[in-house]
Amino acid sequence: MATSRLASIHAAIECLQRLTDVFQQRRTQLAQSVGLTEQQWAVLEQVSSEHFMPSMFARSRESSAAAVSKILRQLVDKQLILARVDASDARQRRYELTPKGKDIIEAIRRQRELAIKSVWTNLGVSELNAFTNFGLRLTQRLETYALKSSE
Repeated sequence: MATSRLASIHAAIECLQRLTDVFQQRRTQLAQSVGLTEQQWAVLEQVSSEHFMPSMFARSRESSAAAVSKILRQLVDKQLILARVDASDARQRRYELTPKGKDIIEAIRRQRELAIKSVWTNLGVSELNAFTNFGLRLTQRLETYALKSSE
């Protein structure tokens, strides 16, 4: 492989890593700005949807039910969610946001919206489309490679 091509590949990988790191750092900042961890934020977001099921959430995040239960208890302690026994099945709990929890979700959404306006809206449509197309192709290639590697 030509040296310049290899250098370009490594530069692209480095760029992707930097983008990933900055994105992760921003998620951490957003969560911390409202007094949450990223995991607490993720659970709170899911509770804000109507059909939150802790076991399904744990599976989708490759986490344990115990870990999700711990986070739910933390959110109850912070008075961001309420846990109630399900009227139709007493073995199940229903979770809902408290007014304080709704305020936290809204604060995060406002901050995200401001970040989107500040960072993304000045990019041209062709830049956004090129980025999206490249990102989708790269994601597909990485997923295909990961599947082949796990066989």
